[in-house]
Amino acid sequence: MKYPNPKTIFSLVLIAVGFCCVFFLSNFVEASRPPLPDNYADQDLALQGAKLKDYSLGFNGLIADWYWMQSLQYVGDKFAKSGARLDLEDLKSLNVRLLYPLLDNATTLDPRFLVAYSYGAMVLPAIDANQAIKLTEKGIAANPDAWRLYQHLGYIYWRLDNYEKAAEVYGEGAKIGGAPPFMLALSASMKNKGGDRETARAIYRQMYDSAEDSQTKEQASKRLLELDSLDEREAIRTALKKFSEMNGRCAVSFNEILQMLGSVKLPGGKEFRVDKSNNVVDPSDAPYILDSKKCDIYLNPQKTKVPLG
Repeated sequence: MKYPNPKTIFSLVLIAVGFCCVFFLSNFVEASRPPLPDNYADQDLALQGAKLKDYSLGFNGLIADWYWMQSLQYVGDKFAKSGARLDLEDLKSLNVRLLYPLLDNATTLDPRFLVAYSYGAMVLPAIDANQAIKLTEKGIAANPDAWRLYQHLGYIYWRLDNYEKAAEVYGEGAKIGGAPPFMLALSASMKNKGGDRETARAIYRQMYDSAEDSQTKEQASKRLLELDSLDEREAIRTALKKFSEMNGRCAVSFNEILQMLGSVKLPGGKEFRVDKSNNVVDPSDAPYILDSKKCDIYLNPQKTKVPLG
């Protein structure tokens, strides 16, 4: 019987011990590693779109699509990891600092990538308004005949409460061939009542109706839900106050104020809706929370699809 060479056995044992040491050492290092700031989780883009254009061998559009998909996945991953609800007013807490570079690369490689400009105009104002303006103005320079980009730029200035500049931009967009009449109407609205809810509803409704991509439609739809809910909560609070003045206490259930709410005229001819338990529901069909101690009404954070911000 031939026995293995002792040197071979020693080598195999040494290799096995080495693997075990690496395994335990790796686990120890991972467990002992101090937490890093969120800033370190993202690696800066290695290449800029302007440089890539020289080496893309005619595949600019394909590479632009890749950056565009990366931008959507990037924001989606940030939301998934944070577990936070969507706050359309402020996304700074998500630390989505690579969104602008990704969109900038996509639109540099394909200057007529209108969907990328639209997405940036909807999302970037909640991160960095200057980046939103810069990207949209870049789109207008490359696509001077695209009235939708003027619509988006006017929206950004409206978000900044700069109604005079918003009116100017909407007016410029209205001069472009094929621009719909609402561009001129929005320009006039900015001058007269730029900050009211009626104007906001008109802006998001037009965005929803004219959007060519699902992302812009989704963002506009959420904003419309939010505006409808604001109208409803305002009316419910009025009813609660009236009931309290009449009865010396707050209503303890919606049953006690349903009759009052039935006579309320909401914008657009809409009416309050109730579920099987006679709870008033918000525009996403989630029941409102009635706090009888504070005599106030709130969105249900666990069930609603209306932005909480």
